[in-house]
Amino acid sequence: MHQRSNDCNSVKAIKHICKYINKGSDMAVVEINNAATGVSDEIASLSDGKFPTKSASDLISIPSEFCVPVPYLQELIRHVFPDISNKYKDPHWLCERAVLAPKNENVNKINNVFLKKLPGNTSTYKSVNAVMDKEQAAYYPAECLNFLNPPGMPPHMLNLKVGSSNMLLRNLDSPKFCNGTRDCVSKIMANVIQATILTGNNKGDSVFIPRIPLILSDMPFVFKRPQFPVRLAFAIAINKAPSQSLKVAGINLETTCWPILWCMF
Repeated sequence: MHQRSNDCNSVKAIKHICKYINKGSDMAVVEINNAATGVSDEIASLSDGKFPTKSASDLISIPSEFCVPVPYLQELIRHVFPDISNKYKDPHWLCERAVLAPKNENVNKINNVFLKKLPGNTSTYKSVNAVMDKEQAAYYPAECLNFLNPPGMPPHMLNLKVGSSNMLLRNLDSPKFCNGTRDCVSKIMANVIQATILTGNNKGDSVFIPRIPLILSDMPFVFKRPQFPVRLAFAIAINKAPSQSLKVAGINLETTCWPILWCMF
C-alpha cells in the first residue's frame, strides 16, 4: 500500500488496518488528494475504529477511490521511491518515505533490494561476536552467534552504501541522535560512518557513528556484538512506524501481521 497524506494533516494515525484489510492483494497503492472527496473522513473513521466491517468476515474493503492493488514488490518500491538511483542523495526526499512491513524478515528482504538499486560499491562490516561468560564459549561459538539476527541489534554482516537510509539502534547523543532516528550515509570509513540526520529537530545535521560493543541479554545467554548500531531503513518494521513522520508510506502485507497498526503521517 502506498499512502499519500497531502490533504489529511489532521489524521495522525491509521489503526486496525492490518486486522481489517480485505486481503485480495498483498500490496496496494493508495493515493489521497484534494479530488478524493470524503477520503479524509473515511481514513478518520478507520483511525477511530469506526469503519464499517462485513458482518460475516469482520473485514473491510479499502475504498477504490484511493486504493490500487500492486502485484509485485518492485512495483511498490517504484511508487514509494521513484527514480531512487538519482534521488537517493536528497535527504529531504529520502526522509519523507518508507516501506512498512510486519516482520523483520520481510524488512530485511526489502532493504536488500533497495541497496542493490543504489549506485556505487557496497561496504561490508563484520562483527566479532562472543558470549560474555567465558565458561559458555564452548556451547555458543562465534560461528553460531554470527547467524543470530535479533530485533534491536545490527546484523553480523552489515552492508552499506553512500546514500543508504538507516535507523539508529542505540542512543548516541540524546536527544539529538537517539534510538529510532533515521539517517542517510554520506561517507563510509573503516571505523566510523558519517551520516546526515533525516528526522527530528536536528534534521540535516551531520553526525558520526562509531562501531560500539552492543550487548544482548534477553536470551538464555548474554553475548556481545561490536558493530555500527544501525540497520537499513528504506523499509522498517510496522512497530517502528509510530516514531516516524512520513509523507509517502508503502505497506507490504505479504506476511500476515498483528491486529493493530499505527502509521504516523
